[in-house]
Amino acid sequence: MIPTIDLTPWLSGDPAAQTATAAVVDAALSEAGFLLITGHGVTREEREAVRETARSFFALPASVKQRYGVSVGGRGWLAKGAEANGYSEGTATPPDLKESWTVGADTPTGTDPEIDAFWFQPNRWPTSEAPALQRMVENYMARMRAVADEVLRLLGAALGQGPDFFTDHTRHPTYTLNINWYPGVSVMGPPEPGQFRIGPHTDFGTVTLLDRQVGRGGLQVDVPGAGWVDAPWDPDALTVNIGDLMARWTGDRWRSGRHRVLPPVPEAPEEDLMSLVYFYECDPHTLVTPVAGPVAYEPVDSSDYLRAKLEAITVSA
Repeated sequence: MIPTIDLTPWLSGDPAAQTATAAVVDAALSEAGFLLITGHGVTREEREAVRETARSFFALPASVKQRYGVSVGGRGWLAKGAEANGYSEGTATPPDLKESWTVGADTPTGTDPEIDAFWFQPNRWPTSEAPALQRMVENYMARMRAVADEVLRLLGAALGQGPDFFTDHTRHPTYTLNINWYPGVSVMGPPEPGQFRIGPHTDFGTVTLLDRQVGRGGLQVDVPGAGWVDAPWDPDALTVNIGDLMARWTGDRWRSGRHRVLPPVPEAPEEDLMSLVYFYECDPHTLVTPVAGPVAYEPVDSSDYLRAKLEAITVSA
């Protein structure tokens, strides 16, 4: 249903192995929009180091974290109640039960002040409170961008468009890393009816690379014909799902993977999880025009589309 794909055959350069891998990817993304990948080269130790460093920040008093507080789309700390992801699909839910540290692409284009002001904001760092966080996160983002571009090359081949079809649009891309902290009820309070750690939604960009921890209140995927199912987990794997822009690019040949993160369950109310979520997009103002699939979407400007989605999930103060 949601397969685990080893990237090693794809990276080998052997044409037969690459064709076989691309075919499996095409089938998986046509069903649920999700797959797991191994052979990506990012070690468990690297991922855990980022997670543990981030924990040192999240453990700080709220009054200290608030110095870095931002709203959705900003760079810094998103407090509990800042987002309600279900609204991006029109599902009314209470605010999501999480805190996030958000960073992203910060090298301006130098030619488009409006784009630079929002999409390439300077990242903020708690250098006094968590001095190792900047180095750890910047290294991790560089690793994720390399993996994301390789995944896009694989997707280009799977779509029959050639490996550079998507990466031709990632020369100066936008991307975001959310470190999402999902603490237990003693921190977040008991969930309200219909409240999630992250409400049901699809991601907005091209591909998402997720490193997560397994838990009772964890990730679920909406699989056609099966409903909500617990996402498979492999400690060596990254979870990959495609977002709305990629689905539109393929004319819904591939599904934008709908998912949610469950609240703490009564049997484990103090479960504490953390996810590293890398959202990859494309160059600003990329015109996303369908090239395959059953739905002839109108072309969309990537920057306009993404900005509207971020505004939709923002909880007003």
